[in-house]
This record gives sequence, C-alpha cells and structure tokens, in this order.
Amino acid sequence: MQFRLPLTVVVLATASAFAQVLQDQPHDQEKLIPDATTTLPPPINTGVGHFSQWSRENKRQFLIDWQQGRSSEWTLVQGNEGGDLDSMTAALTWAYHLQHSTQNTPNPIKAIALLQTPIDAIDLRPENKVALRNSLMRSGHSDLLTINELPEDPQTLARDIKGIVIVDHAVPLRKWSNAPILSIFDHHKDQGAGPDAKPRIFETVASCTTLVARQMLDELEALPEEYHLPHELLELILGAIAIDSSGLSDATEEDRKVAQRVLERSNWRKSKLEKKMEELDDDLGKAKKDIDDLGVRDLLRRDWKGDLVNTSSPDTHAVSLGFSSIPYSLEEQIAKTGFKELFDWFAIEAAWTAQVGADISVALNKYTVKSKHGKKKQKIREIVLCVRSDVRIDDDKADALFQTIKDAIEKDESLNAKPWHRVNELGRRQMAWTHDLEDAGRKVIRPIIEAAVAAWT
Repeated sequence: MQFRLPLTVVVLATASAFAQVLQDQPHDQEKLIPDATTTLPPPINTGVGHFSQWSRENKRQFLIDWQQGRSSEWTLVQGNEGGDLDSMTAALTWAYHLQHSTQNTPNPIKAIALLQTPIDAIDLRPENKVALRNSLMRSGHSDLLTINELPEDPQTLARDIKGIVIVDHAVPLRKWSNAPILSIFDHHKDQGAGPDAKPRIFETVASCTTLVARQMLDELEALPEEYHLPHELLELILGAIAIDSSGLSDATEEDRKVAQRVLERSNWRKSKLEKKMEELDDDLGKAKKDIDDLGVRDLLRRDWKGDLVNTSSPDTHAVSLGFSSIPYSLEEQIAKTGFKELFDWFAIEAAWTAQVGADISVALNKYTVKSKHGKKKQKIREIVLCVRSDVRIDDDKADALFQTIKDAIEKDESLNAKPWHRVNELGRRQMAWTHDLEDAGRKVIRPIIEAAVAAWT
C-alpha cells in the first residue's frame, strides 16, 4: 500500500524548502517566483546598514527565544498604535540602547522595539518610508517587529515577558496591562501609570525622541567605554525631532540641545544644526503630505488609536473606542470611494471598524478653506461619530451610548460644534459636526468622549 503525506504537510514542506533556497541566494535582493494568481510585490532590498542588520538579528533572536520558551528574558519597547515617526524612532532608539549599554554587564538586557501597527500600515505614513530608507533599513520592513508579527496574543505574551517600556504614550494599551511597566518616556500629560517605572520621564518637548535620545546619551557618556552608535540611528533620531518640531521652529530649548548633541555624533557633524533640521523637515514634510492616493480605508487606519474604555454600566463594563485623524474633509473622502457617494464612505468605515472590533469610532477630519475674500485660509475640523451594535452591545444600548456621546459633543461650549450640512442624510447612530476650534484635535476631543463613555450607564 502506497503511503501519501497529507496535502498540508506537502505544501508546508515545499514552502519551507523554497524559503531556504531564497535565503541561500547570494544576491542583494530577494527574488520571488511569479504567481499568475497574485500581483508580484516589489523586490525587497536588503538593509545594508549596521542598524538594519542589528535590528533584523535582534528580531530573529526574539522569535527564537519565544519558540524555545524564553519570552521572560525580553523587554518590549513600544510606542503608540498610531505608528508615527516619533513613536517608532523612540522605541527603536531605546531598545538599541538597553541592549548595548548592558552588553558587558553580568545581566545584559534583551530588548526589542515593537511597532504597534501592522507591517502593511507602516508606509501609510510616507515620511516613515523615507526616513527608514534614508537610514538604510530594509524596504519590506522585515528588520522591524510589528504587532501583526507577534507569535502570541498580547494579553498572553504580556504575562510572560520581563516587562514593557512605553514611549510616546502615557499608558499602555489594555491588552498589555498584564506586563510590568519598566520605564516610561512621554511628552504628554502624566496619567499615573507605572509609578515605580525607572526612568519615568514626562516633559513638554516637541518630540518624545528628544527625551529618549537625551537619556541614551547621558547614560552612554557615563559608561566606562562607549558602545558604537550607528550613524543611521543618529540620522533617524534627527529626522524624528525635525518633523515634530517643524525644523526646530517649534522646538523647545531641550529639543535643540539634544539635536545638537546627536548631530555632533552623526555623519552630518560638519553641518549647521538649523540648516540640517530644516532640510530634514522639508524632505520628510513633503513625504508626509503625499497621501492623495490613499483610499478611505487606509486613511481611517493610517493614524488609528483605540482601546477599551471602562463604563458605569452594570451590564457592559467596557467598550472599544477608536479615533482616526484624517487631513481631508468628509466630502473629499466621499469622492475617494468607489461609488463616490455618502453611503459608501459609511460602508467602508463599518467594514474597517468590524475588522478591529470597535464599538465606537470617531473620525477627526481637518482641512482648509479660503475666506470670502479669497486671501486668508481658514482651518475647519469635522467630527464623524459612528456607534455599532454587533460587537459588545445590543441595539438599545448602542442607541443610548450614541446619544450620550452626541450630547457631550454638542454641549461642550468650547467646541461649539455645528451639524454637518448633510446631516439629514445620515443613518442610524451616525452623526457629523463641523467646528472651527483650530487646536481641537484628538488630544482635545478624546477626553470629552472618553469621559462621556465612562459615565454612561
């Protein structure tokens, strides 16, 4: 009788063999065999810089240790889930420092940066793509560890790892609440998380990377012998500070001091600080605005920040609330949909929030219009609210929650929100407003809505 392996075993074995062949190829690019059923992705350029090579090997070691049951040896350095350049750079910088500053000690630290965005969302922020390319990282980002590459659910992994370091965020996401908080670096408001964390730094600066880089340099210079700081990492740090401080025009004195210290160690040491930071801001700023080709789904997810929020309801202890920040008006976004109609925008929004399991989604749009005289531009902001009933709450509760949030927004005198001009076309548990409070982005709107949700019964 002839023995046959199950099809899945054959496929896996073939795939494994094929992967090994690719790995053994002595080329600068990974070549893929064409498949008529798929669109061939662009070739992946191998990262040639020291920092890329370290990051890739570090990722490899983390996954090996996880597979061997040694997750408890690792510290995860993580930024916020928005995945901007500041958050990513701060996480990468501190992970590199933790490993290298302790490598010659009796208890070396294993640390890895975790980007809390999926790998295919990194390039939705074009400035990330440019900065990583300039720092000689791999084009396919296989030298970075992203949230969708974790081999275990965060809630489970959080119980096993040594702990987490939070950068560019004041509190960990709920799914990481089981992990000890070892350190915090943030340039926003202290919310009391991790009281025993060391270092625990909250300071008003333009870029969180400033705080991380300052601590890194202070500790580096105090070592008996300094470790190697790759120029690619130093240049990544300068880029993050530049774009967050508008080329130092919005910088604090601390941003300037740290940027100067970093510059003096980089390959740009002969450049003038102000000129180099302006150049970086121009380069990255142009890339940041290059998002006209993004569709509605990508616009919703490119800067998505969400988490569970506790409520006062005895039946529904927590709901999932998420925010997106989009630099287009709702009308402009509708024009990007396949049918170019209002219903299609809400269909895309519903598909996205269903995927991430959000009960409440809030799209914060911003755009500019010319004044009546055509000279001065006026900044306009929009709030688009949607509440679902198919995840944690039924129809009646969703209706009540929607009304609670709607009332909170409309009663806030500082916002002075006005109904969107097509409000009569909106469906159940959908609402949109406009307001002209220029600085009322997520940092202002989120606390208003979270307070309403927390008080909902």
